[in-house]
Amino acid sequence: MVRLTRIYTRLGDAGDTHLGDMSRARKTSPRVVAYGEVDELNAVIGVARAQGLPPEVDGWLATVQNELFDVGADLCVPPGDDEGRSRLRVEASQVERLEALCDRVNETLPDLTSFVLPAGTPAASALHHARTVCRRAERAAVALADAEPVTPEALAYLNRLSDLLFILARAANREAGGDVLWQPGGTRTPER
Repeated sequence: MVRLTRIYTRLGDAGDTHLGDMSRARKTSPRVVAYGEVDELNAVIGVARAQGLPPEVDGWLATVQNELFDVGADLCVPPGDDEGRSRLRVEASQVERLEALCDRVNETLPDLTSFVLPAGTPAASALHHARTVCRRAERAAVALADAEPVTPEALAYLNRLSDLLFILARAANREAGGDVLWQPGGTRTPER
């Protein structure tokens, strides 16, 4: 259990912070940036949940929000010093659960005939926003993995979550007439 008695510590005033293993890092380090992006993702999923999603979907996203703290905990401690310690790491079963949800919802949707614009209902738009922030978090985690060790399951989780958010956005638009599709060149004036 985490116990926070005071929110401010003044330890980060000079631009450094503690990682999960209590080592210090600059707030601009790839590791801090990666788990900071995951934190933002968690916040925008909270905004999406506030849009009146179906209870089942809201429950799935509540679980995802909790698991994003697991992802952040995983990213904030470099792998490799885990021997003799119990570190919170993303597990393959968490990624597999996201895949199962993707498959479950996607089988209820029509096949795509074009790219989907991030629009439609407020819920769909919020889910698309969450998807784009998820992709940014994934890119930050990949940039970290290019420089330092990262748990592969943490990367897979973010990748699969962006897929799920896309599928959920499509589902949120289903009752409002379906996807808002990209029409290539649709704003161009026809040539005469």
